[in-house]
Amino acid sequence: VGSMLAVHHGTFHTGLFILVLFGSMLVQMGTNLVDEYADHEETQSEGKFLAPHKVIARGLLTSQAVRLGAVVCFGIATAIGVYLVLRTGWPLALVCLASVAVAYGYSAGPLPLGTLGLGEPLVFIFMGPVMVLSSFYVQTHTLTWPVGWLSVPIGCLVMAILVVNNLRDIDEDRQYGKASLATIWGHRVAAGVFCGLLIIAFGSVVMLVVSGAGPWIWLAPLLTLPQALTLARQVLQGRERAVF
Repeated sequence: VGSMLAVHHGTFHTGLFILVLFGSMLVQMGTNLVDEYADHEETQSEGKFLAPHKVIARGLLTSQAVRLGAVVCFGIATAIGVYLVLRTGWPLALVCLASVAVAYGYSAGPLPLGTLGLGEPLVFIFMGPVMVLSSFYVQTHTLTWPVGWLSVPIGCLVMAILVVNNLRDIDEDRQYGKASLATIWGHRVAAGVFCGLLIIAFGSVVMLVVSGAGPWIWLAPLLTLPQALTLARQVLQGRERAVF
């Protein structure tokens, strides 16, 4: 998103776009692998819901392979980050270091951030404003308020995914002491937050366009509004895992 906004700003470098894209994907992959490994080591998957991504519990990969995969992902992402810092400047180094630290510390380390109820806000910050603004900065070497504002719906939608994921795992997370929005406040509040995130995501785009800060084509995501309303109703009414 940040790179595409750079096109609107009049600047775009294909090579930098590819590096940012793959670097972001590798950090996300590394985060998921660390989460999978840490979750397996802590609970040994006893009584856990075997979601499709639970590759260790399903016997698709060994825990050692998952751990190695995480190291490789973070290693390559770090190399990409170093190159981008050399091309862009030291401010990006702070973003890269913070992103890798949070990605690893989300599930691992002496005090995993995901067990402290910080998962949802951290996902919003780093996969919304941080990711969009940093990718825009790599292309343009500047930041603008419209880009920051447009990063909000991205963060909201990604956070909404995590909220639903935690709603699915609410019983197991409570059993193993993992704090999330769902385990702390319960299903009703978490479902309400999910709906609120969708409202903010769609509403912020509309406000940005109406204010004249963006072109009307930015309203294209409204085409997905009917599906969003259907999902919101299912989350509000659902209690079974199949809903999530």
